Amino acid sequence: MTRKEPFFWITVSCGVVIMAFILLPLLQMITAPSLSMMNSTIQDKDVISSIWLSIYTALSAAGISFLFGTPLAYFLARTDFRGKRLVESIIDLPIVIPHPVVGIAILSVAGKNHWFGQIIYELGIRVMGSVTGIITVLTFVGMPFYIDAVKDGFESISPRLENVSRSLGASMSATFFRITFPLAWRSMLVGIIMCCARAVSEFGAVVIVAYHPMIAPVMIYERFEAYGLKYSQPVAVWLVCLCLLLFVVLRLIALPRKGEK
Repeated sequence: MTRKEPFFWITVSCGVVIMAFILLPLLQMITAPSLSMMNSTIQDKDVISSIWLSIYTALSAAGISFLFGTPLAYFLARTDFRGKRLVESIIDLPIVIPHPVVGIAILSVAGKNHWFGQIIYELGIRVMGSVTGIITVLTFVGMPFYIDAVKDGFESISPRLENVSRSLGASMSATFFRITFPLAWRSMLVGIIMCCARAVSEFGAVVIVAYHPMIAPVMIYERFEAYGLKYSQPVAVWLVCLCLLLFVVLRLIALPRKGEK
């Protein structure tokens, strides 16, 4: 039996510390509420409404990211141009901006004092204190994760396949939908998962743009401020469980089947 070197045990020890750091607070939160409290919480109409609003708005943000982010991700993966790094940096900017700043920035544009805000107001679109505002915020913070994941997926596909299709007379759009899209759909699904995960956890920007209607993170915060851990933990546990179930299903769909690479 080969003797393990000290560095091996250092790596293992660091792994154990990190796993404990992540799991200990989560396990404590999940096991703290009693079954009766969990049952009464899930029967609360306000809790059910806030959790489903979180999931609905996160999926809506992912859908918007899919529609608008996929063409951009393809363009960035297949095209080199001056200023490309600047464009990529701008796309990733929402990742590093403090969350309350995101909400303030969106309200600055969507308010009545801005020309764009006046236009959408005349069209009957309300951002402040609305589901539209929540989806806008979640799309803003989640889209970079989708675009980055899909761009990596497109870059992993050989351009030669597309060139062969074009040489046989297929148009650019036909080549994309018949060749590129089927090969990159798993990257798109991973991007949707990443976008949803980021969106469903957003709090700081949402609480500025739309405190009401309440998504689950805002409700958890409100109950913590009003009643403490005892009443905020059950809502957090149910949100974690439902989100975990959603992401597991998406991951299972994304797994390659037998005979597929």
